[in-house]
Amino acid sequence: MNTAHDTVLITGGGTGIGRAMAEALHTRGAKVIIAGRRAEVLAEVCAANPGMAHAVLDVADPASIPAVVAQVIADHPALNVVISNAGIMKAENLSAGAFDAALVDETVAINLLGTIRVAAAVLPHLLQQPAATFVTVSSGLAFVPLAATPTYSATKAAIHSWTQALRTQLSGTSVKVVEWAPPAVATDLMPGHAENPNSMPLADFTAESLSLFEAGHDTVLVERVKFLSGAEARGDYATVYGMLNGAH
Repeated sequence: MNTAHDTVLITGGGTGIGRAMAEALHTRGAKVIIAGRRAEVLAEVCAANPGMAHAVLDVADPASIPAVVAQVIADHPALNVVISNAGIMKAENLSAGAFDAALVDETVAINLLGTIRVAAAVLPHLLQQPAATFVTVSSGLAFVPLAATPTYSATKAAIHSWTQALRTQLSGTSVKVVEWAPPAVATDLMPGHAENPNSMPLADFTAESLSLFEAGHDTVLVERVKFLSGAEARGDYATVYGMLNGAH
């Protein structure tokens, strides 16, 4: 990424790591467009960052994605970077036989299908750019799942797999495919994350991630997440899984 000159669309850009990255890129000189479901939140972020633009987009609504993406491209024809960051994380308790089908459907629609559908809408444009980047957002939980969030963890594992396939298919084109895999970060993604002392401070996570993006990494892994992402390669997957999930 050439952050001083990029034109960047960030889904889920109104809060959390999306907002933090949007503001960091905006400060670097990039033209940033944030997208999300809540117009009032997006407007507040843009008011605090003059020159930033926004578009209302619900990635769980497949019918709306092509039209919104097309409008963003029409308004910002230099668009060359897309960070597909929109996501939700909710706990599930399956031990009593309970199954919240609506929660599962929403998680899959936003975390997995949202990224796939955004890619389908924007890739024809990106492939026409001299240099472009499509960024998926997986998680450390793509590598070692959190038992309390089985569907979230599964969608992030799917994003990890899908990203590798997309990167291979787009090799030799102008589009670079990057996977961004955060650890637990001090945001409101899930209740308790912001206050959890084990969560990485948002400012530190953003600064380290941005440096890795600018260095041209295909997979953006801050040091804090490598405990999870490297567990299998180190041969201590079972130990890490147990530590993550409270096994004794």
